[in-house]
Amino acid sequence: MNANAEFTMDVEEIRRRARQSVFDGAQTSTYEGDVETVIKLLNEALATELVCVLRYKLHHFVATGILSEPIAAEFAVHADEEMQHANKIAQRIVQLGGAPDFNPEGMLSRSHSDYVAVDKLDDMIRENLVAERIAIDSYREMIRYLGDKDPTTRRMLEEILAVEEEHADELSDWLDRG
Repeated sequence: MNANAEFTMDVEEIRRRARQSVFDGAQTSTYEGDVETVIKLLNEALATELVCVLRYKLHHFVATGILSEPIAAEFAVHADEEMQHANKIAQRIVQLGGAPDFNPEGMLSRSHSDYVAVDKLDDMIRENLVAERIAIDSYREMIRYLGDKDPTTRRMLEEILAVEEEHADELSDWLDRG
């Protein structure tokens, strides 16, 4: 495209399309993503976040040992942040015309991360770090897939990714100390 080219927009056409498909909500005719695939990916991300919430909550309540109190408190913070991610993802699924899948049956098969039961603090930190690393790579792949086809979902996932990277960094630091 020529940098000096004049930008024009057909506002009348935009208005016509908006009125024609008014019941499609946020999904307009210029949406370039494969909405079914995006909803499927988001439901997998939702399941992943919910599994992480459950694992962090468990670890918050059962962590023991001399260093456990501040780490257990941070597990609770991470659980809350993962729940916020789940809420954002569920909202986006609805915006795209889908239904968020909160059904516990099959949640582990939809989740990208595992739910591994451990009882030592170091193992809890390690399992949470593994789950964060899985989430990081999963979100990066989803972001690459979306590209410019769905910038709203991509930006949401980029924001979630940044928090997951913070979690992984923090967990990694804890392993280095212990």
